[in-house]
Amino acid sequence: MTTCRVLSEDPELAEVIPAELRAQATEDCIAPVRSIARGRWRPEAGGSNWVGSGGIGLLVLEGLLIRRVGVDDRFGAELLGEGDLLRPWQGEELAGSLSQTTGWRVLEATRLAVLDESAAVCFAGYPQLTGALVGRALERSRNLAFNMAIIHQARVNIRLLMLLWHLADRWGRVRSEGVVLPLHLTHTVLADLVAARRPTVTSSLTELARQGLVEPLRRGWLLLGEPPGELLEFEPVQVGAGAK
Repeated sequence: MTTCRVLSEDPELAEVIPAELRAQATEDCIAPVRSIARGRWRPEAGGSNWVGSGGIGLLVLEGLLIRRVGVDDRFGAELLGEGDLLRPWQGEELAGSLSQTTGWRVLEATRLAVLDESAAVCFAGYPQLTGALVGRALERSRNLAFNMAIIHQARVNIRLLMLLWHLADRWGRVRSEGVVLPLHLTHTVLADLVAARRPTVTSSLTELARQGLVEPLRRGWLLLGEPPGELLEFEPVQVGAGAK
């Protein structure tokens, strides 16, 4: 199994370390790496064994995944990518009052840093990393709540437009013609994310394109104009914060 210097792979984590300690922290914080091919993923088949009972979890270094949760044949979904912290096996074995199904799919080949017990010991030498990783988990919860607000919009085309702009806040790149969202999201994936049926998503995207608000690209979407609706006023849109 290959290893990586986690703070080199994830510069945002490195930035929380005081400058005078950053080089040493980068050398110290090493973790195994696992690669996952596109397609269905069953993390319960080995993910917990990778990390161990005293480990932190799986940190996405690159790639894109979707998690679907279904109750009574109705599904919600969560899109996860670079920088997200996962413990996908946690709670899956617990029986709840409602019967549910959970599934993971890798949309783009993904690399994961396995923050196992050994990595946890290394990270413990730099307390700032604990706060940063807890922050990642809280940000994931916040994004889920935001997505819930989006899917309560009555019109699917509004849900889609809000979702695309919300994703652009994280992954978008500003260009002269608009904002490019470089994610290959099929209509089926978008349907899961906005709690709609795929044919409705297809017709809604056609309408958004006709209105000059969204343009499909070979790999991704071009967003035109300004972010829509009052929902996005709850958080300032900082498009392309990760742009190089």
